[in-house]
Amino acid sequence: MSAADELKARVDTIEEAYEFFLAYAAQGISGEQAVKSAGQAREFLQQSTLALTELADRLAALVEERKLDSPVYRDFIEVVRRDADTAGAAMRLVLAQTAISSQMVDNLNAMIHLRALLTDVFLIDEIISPRVPVPSTPPSG
Repeated sequence: MSAADELKARVDTIEEAYEFFLAYAAQGISGEQAVKSAGQAREFLQQSTLALTELADRLAALVEERKLDSPVYRDFIEVVRRDADTAGAAMRLVLAQTAISSQMVDNLNAMIHLRALLTDVFLIDEIISPRVPVPSTPPSG
């Protein structure tokens, strides 16, 4: 599997989990129901924390594979590393709870740490798979 494929798989996992978290937060699950229905939320949290563990390393591998090594990329890799660490800590805190309520997930979604990570992930996704065709020759002018 290429570095881009490995990174894309992690990005997709994190994005899918976030979409689930948005829906879960909107359900209004609390109390005993939060204990009973937390299984799927727990699964998405576990998958996300696992995807975060080497996110920065996979980005570094992609940069190396594409021979893009420069201070710009190295600096951003460190940003991703910090954001993944802090967002992962919050996700692990939620995972440690017996009940995972909608309000808890809503608070997780609202955390600046998770928002920063998601913005990193969306940017990475655009770098991996740009939506705009890359010209084969540079524009003149």
